[in-house]
Amino acid sequence: MAAFAPWVAAGIFVLMFLLIILDKWPHHYITLACGAATLILVFALCLHSWDAIRETLNLGAAFTPEFWHVSGESAEASSGINWSTIIFIAGMMVMVEGMAEAGFFQWLCLRLAKLVHYKASSIFVVFMIMAALLSMFIDSITVILFLAAVTVELAKVLKFNPVPMILAEVFCSNLGGSATMCGDPPNIIIGTSLGLTFADFLTNTGLIAMISLIAAVIYFWLVFRKEYKEADKQEIDVKELPVPKEAIKNQTAFILSVMIFLIAIVLLVTHSNTGLTVAFIGTFIGLVTLICNYKKAGTILKRVDYKTLLFFIGLFVVVGGLEQTGVLEQIAYFIGDISGGNMTLVIAIILWISAIASAFVDNIPFSATMIPVITTLASTQGLPIRPLAWALSIGTDIGGSATPIGASANVVGTAVAMKNGYPIGWKRYCKSAVPATILVLVIATAVLILRYVVLGG
Repeated sequence: MAAFAPWVAAGIFVLMFLLIILDKWPHHYITLACGAATLILVFALCLHSWDAIRETLNLGAAFTPEFWHVSGESAEASSGINWSTIIFIAGMMVMVEGMAEAGFFQWLCLRLAKLVHYKASSIFVVFMIMAALLSMFIDSITVILFLAAVTVELAKVLKFNPVPMILAEVFCSNLGGSATMCGDPPNIIIGTSLGLTFADFLTNTGLIAMISLIAAVIYFWLVFRKEYKEADKQEIDVKELPVPKEAIKNQTAFILSVMIFLIAIVLLVTHSNTGLTVAFIGTFIGLVTLICNYKKAGTILKRVDYKTLLFFIGLFVVVGGLEQTGVLEQIAYFIGDISGGNMTLVIAIILWISAIASAFVDNIPFSATMIPVITTLASTQGLPIRPLAWALSIGTDIGGSATPIGASANVVGTAVAMKNGYPIGWKRYCKSAVPATILVLVIATAVLILRYVVLGG
């Protein structure tokens, strides 16, 4: 029966991906069911291994001191459920809900629009940059949810088409998320699994994101500038415009939410020096948010996206099945064989395959699947792991921008537009997003090869 274990594990994984693509059932149901199938069919029936089940569930991780505080660099084992990722994302979700409850996001959008005197062309550029900057620290779904809603609200008053602006915001949000460890779920998974820090991401993917953001803003401006320049010529009644301060529901809660956000950034930037793990930071920030908003704590907890957390748990179990049965090791050997261990080819293969795959399937399960692959590839081919991690990060984060279903922010942005009477079809979306995605991937490939192959890192 053990000989069939790799085939059963691979079959469950493929089935999970197909069901996610079909999108007929909630994704967390799919991953939890496939995770249970992995535990029963692969580990219990095929391998008869309780050790594999124990290692994959990884329940004892949170009860070790190293889970909360480490001295020096320490990489968490990638096998099984990555509880650091789960706890960190949960804590950040609580913080974001607290900020939303205080009206932070709507206030920020309206304030910036007022600063540029409500000129459509200026709002277009400012909102792109803001989408990228906010998504470096806050989940891109939340950023786009509020940003797209405010964009539609301003479009009705300023009489411009919000669709190009929403498309640009979505792309820049995904791009900004690639810059930091906490900006996008794939980066959180990669960082916690490989022991990478906030500073590691900022100085590597962050550099690529900064260069790419300049290129992306120029690209979208050249594509859509005429439309917004025309909107600037219209006469606008200032009295009809929304007032930023009206977005603040509670002044004290607003100030506290901003302070908590700044504390979270400081803790993330310094965690490699303090030794505080992302699990500790997520727990601390979540608890402080609930304490400071104790009257609204129940409301905030109800709004947390528990479905996403359950999705992660099931996903990690399925990927653990692939790792325990050696499937991922074989994939790593295959990539090593076709690349001949050439660093340039390995970087290009990982980056572009990740990008193409993430354009059509959820980038979260793909990144979780690829981490053990690049780990094995690095050890068997004698390659440094970090350039492979940056290639995987950029590929999964940016590749998802190419299609309406490639990333959660894309789905949210198009849904907000549709809800307000601005449907965005595949043709309209891809016409602007695909060239922008290719542009950023070319930049990323050039920077990674120049830095790690030509200059030697």
